[in-house]
Amino acid sequence: MFDDRPAFGVRVRVLGGVTVAEVSGELDIFAAARISARLDSLTRAARPNLVLDLRMVTFLDCAGVSLLCRLRNRVLERGGRLRLVIVDPRFTRLLRMVRLDEAFEVVDDLAFAVARSGEVSAGGSSGAIA
Repeated sequence: MFDDRPAFGVRVRVLGGVTVAEVSGELDIFAAARISARLDSLTRAARPNLVLDLRMVTFLDCAGVSLLCRLRNRVLERGGRLRLVIVDPRFTRLLRMVRLDEAFEVVDDLAFAVARSGEVSAGGSSGAIA
């Protein structure tokens, strides 16, 4: 039997004044095309405070990394802050391999990311990524 359900999803909620977008499944070219508008909508406000929870992501390719860069650039353009919650060492290794590990503020705990939402970013450069 053919399963035509999407292999990905996004759930958005607000925790302690921070918008948390929980992404699940495969973050590939197919998913990136389908969820980019949804994620873009989270960056429309001035000074967006966004946590992208990637703990339930099972696969990340270059289209997924490109989506992360796009989201980061949009947040920074509006004077906001973006944190990524990543627990899979493959994804942190991928960011390091493409030299984006310093561009993102990466943490491994959602509660920690939300609790530190008011602090000045300890990581991530302020320049746009092409």
